[in-house]
Amino acid sequence: MSSHTSDAAHQDHDHGEGMTAKKIWKVFFILLGITVVEFFIALYCVPRGVFSINVANPIYIVLTLAKAFYIVAYFMHLKFEKVAFVYSIVVPILFIIGLILVLTNESHHWISLR
Repeated sequence: MSSHTSDAAHQDHDHGEGMTAKKIWKVFFILLGITVVEFFIALYCVPRGVFSINVANPIYIVLTLAKAFYIVAYFMHLKFEKVAFVYSIVVPILFIIGLILVLTNESHHWISLR
C-alpha cells in the first residue's frame, strides 16, 4: 500500500518530465563546451591579439549568461516548473541587475564631479 502511494506521488510530481542521465550528460557537455570556448578566448585569442579585451569581455558575459541559464534551468529544475514560479524568480533578478547598472552609471557621474 505505501509503495503504491509513494509511486503515485512521484508520478504526480514528475509530470513525465525531469532529468535523466542522458539529459544531465548533455547539459554537462554543453557547459563544458562553453567553458572551453571561454578558456580558448582568454588564453589564446586575447594574448595573441585576435580579440581585444573590449571585444572579449562582452563575449565572456554572453557565454557566462548562457552557462547560468543552463545551470538554473536544468540543475535547479526551473525548466520544469510552472511559468508563474519562474517569473517570480526571474523578474526580481532582472530588476536587481537593472538597479546595479543604474547605480553603477550614477556612481561614474558622481566620480566625474570630483
